[in-house]
Amino acid sequence: MAAGSSPVLPLRQDVSLIALVGLAHMVSHFSQLLLPPLFPWLKDAFDVSYAQLGFMLTVFFVVSCAVQAAAGFLVDRFGPRPVLYVGLAAIAVSCFGSALSTSYLMLTVFAGLAGLGNGVFHPVDYTLLNRRISAHRLGHAYSAHGITGTLGWAIAPALMTGVALAHSWQAAMAAAGVLCLVVLAVLLLNHRRLHLEVKPAGQVRSEGNFEFMRLPAVWLCFLFFFLFATVLGVVQAFAPEASRQLHGIALASVALCLTVYMIGSACGMVVGGFLIQDPRRSDKVVAVAFVVAAAVALVLAFSPLPDWLVPVMFALMGFASGTAGPSRDLLVKQSTPVNATGRVYGVVYGGLDVGQAVTPLIFGLLMDHGHFRGVLIGLALVQCCLIFSAFKLRSVSRI
Repeated sequence: MAAGSSPVLPLRQDVSLIALVGLAHMVSHFSQLLLPPLFPWLKDAFDVSYAQLGFMLTVFFVVSCAVQAAAGFLVDRFGPRPVLYVGLAAIAVSCFGSALSTSYLMLTVFAGLAGLGNGVFHPVDYTLLNRRISAHRLGHAYSAHGITGTLGWAIAPALMTGVALAHSWQAAMAAAGVLCLVVLAVLLLNHRRLHLEVKPAGQVRSEGNFEFMRLPAVWLCFLFFFLFATVLGVVQAFAPEASRQLHGIALASVALCLTVYMIGSACGMVVGGFLIQDPRRSDKVVAVAFVVAAAVALVLAFSPLPDWLVPVMFALMGFASGTAGPSRDLLVKQSTPVNATGRVYGVVYGGLDVGQAVTPLIFGLLMDHGHFRGVLIGLALVQCCLIFSAFKLRSVSRI
């Protein structure tokens, strides 16, 4: 596979594209956390169990995974811009439809529509970044991309809970729809900056639409993202509560642990953007980062800690994981055929959705049976698996 190279473009042009792609990526992560903050309201409104509410998230991620792979082909065929517009519009329609829902079934259908919209972002985003951003600024582009996604996760609970408390859960969903439309309007106004030339249909077909799936690197990337999503899923859903049970910290500290993890992750992404100036060391950056993260998880599992230190450990673990983010994205780029960017990213990032769908089933059982230390040990083991998969992925990369 030829490595290819990005043209050197003016700083202002790169920054504007990074900002637009980041804005879109924020909506992707925002859409993933629209429903969970509203569960207390939805449970009463539709007289359903938490298991039924959780099933809506499963629908969201299953649809997102399926669409993500298909979206990659559409990006390579029609370009990223129209696919991005359709994804944003789908999420906006889902928000307004959810606000008008009168049954659990309607709400579940619109959750699936939101998953459809969410599925387009990674193939779109990374095709634009890898094809349009100057090579020496890619590390910073990946950092900004990760940070804006984290910002989307932070905005969703605050907006949805705040509006629901002040008005209603329907008003919260409508407000989310308005936000999506505002972002779509911004991208439409800057449509020229999102343009990317694509190959004629006949030429793309002659290269073989599915040839890339024979590459070991593609499935190693899928495995890597599956493991990465497992780490994220454990931290978001179970690790803070497991730490509370083990160390007896206050209930308020559970939410604080997740907050400082995300803040630490965002800070780590900034640092990680500077650490990949030499692409040949991307696997080493990932390895060191997850060695630190795994060590922190084991400390949380086995060492007695005072209340104030537990959130600090989560912040350190988040910083380590965030530092690995830009190098992780570069590893994928190094393993991607130049003319199949959308397809490859559509498939490998499906690992994120699969990991987030499977993780609650496995680690939820550990929590239900009171194996709180086992949750943190399992987290450390998955982080160690990420280290080995990064080295293996580097061995089959193009650089």
